[in-house]
Amino acid sequence: MTYKPQDLYSKFLLIWIGQFISIIGTGLTIFSLGVYVYQQTTTASSYVFILICALLPPMLLKPYGGVLADRHDRRLMMVFGDMGATLGLLFIFIMMLNGNIEIWHIYFGIAISSVFSAFQEPAYKALVTDLLPETQYAKASGLMQLASSAQYLISPFLAGLLLSVIDIKFIFLIDISTLLISSSIVIWVRNILGGITIKHPKQNIMADLREGIQEFSKSRGVVHLVITTMLVLFFVGLLQSLIIPMLLNLTTVKIVGISQSVCASGIILGSLSIGLFGSKHKHVIILSISLFFAGIFFAGLGLSTNIILITLTGFMFFGTLPFINTSIEVLIRKNIENKKQGRVWSIISMVTYLGSVIAFLVAGFLADHVFNPLLELDGMLAGTVGSIIGVGEGRGIALMFVISGAMTSMISLFIWQNKEIKGLEDAAV
Repeated sequence: MTYKPQDLYSKFLLIWIGQFISIIGTGLTIFSLGVYVYQQTTTASSYVFILICALLPPMLLKPYGGVLADRHDRRLMMVFGDMGATLGLLFIFIMMLNGNIEIWHIYFGIAISSVFSAFQEPAYKALVTDLLPETQYAKASGLMQLASSAQYLISPFLAGLLLSVIDIKFIFLIDISTLLISSSIVIWVRNILGGITIKHPKQNIMADLREGIQEFSKSRGVVHLVITTMLVLFFVGLLQSLIIPMLLNLTTVKIVGISQSVCASGIILGSLSIGLFGSKHKHVIILSISLFFAGIFFAGLGLSTNIILITLTGFMFFGTLPFINTSIEVLIRKNIENKKQGRVWSIISMVTYLGSVIAFLVAGFLADHVFNPLLELDGMLAGTVGSIIGVGEGRGIALMFVISGAMTSMISLFIWQNKEIKGLEDAAV
């Protein structure tokens, strides 16, 4: 049976709604566990290790998940990923229910859940190309980014409220419920549209993986853009891993949750604008300008100890992200063959996320043992830099944000001048 583009787009929207709900549940878990671990240990390193457990396993496994997404029905791969993610959550819930929870139990449970996201995310990204025509790629990208932002936009605020009325262990049951909802929607849509016949060469997974690497590496512009994105994600990884520890030194958990939600609301206008109207051309220019201003706002997060000013600056930073992410995704998507998109996106994710993983690995050490000591009351930089951004707990993290923002703006200038990346624009039009 042949479906009209608008019918397929409506089915995509149903799947998107399910993913939106499950992302909120995941955000509830990550925020709640992050606060719990930081309050138990009072070290940035312990908090950051939760993010490492959430990101490292899928980064290592996504190339294989991408190959499987090209070999099997991508909707079934999404269901497999979501259902598997419930296992780690159930483990943490049972440990807490028994009253003998230890920090390593939390790390282990998060790692188990994140393993299965290696199979879910590449399938979800590649599914866009299955269901939608090229003219709707940018719209779909904007909506997917809007859903992704729910982890920062809605989840922290809800978590702050929920933790004031229920025990943390029930957060995991909410997360599991959202995963069940999203899987049910995907199964229902698959039953309506029917299964997809996958045609691929009769070769082993490693051969498929090599093909994905070849497809990725054949365009120098794509390689340059992905490596540049990896550098940006290193600095953003420092922000992602250290913003909550910095804020917890300035205010309460409830205010931190509200602040993070307000900051993330900046992404709504950009995502809705792209989702409703799309973005047809000049992606390199949009990327460069948006990244330049993102760096300025990033640096601004470290210049004040006033939670209102920090929140406003964070709002503006998040507002640039939809334009950055959509420009990158459209430039890459139009330069990759459809039947290889699952494995190529997984390789791209692995390379770009390497920047975040490296940031997570070093962030705790840099914060606890290098930058924070420099801006203690008697630190080496207390009388110089400290007179501008303040001294005391967490101000070393603020200095890391100022430096990272400046570097991000410098990277935008490289993109503006890079001929290989500009070439992607010509190929994409």
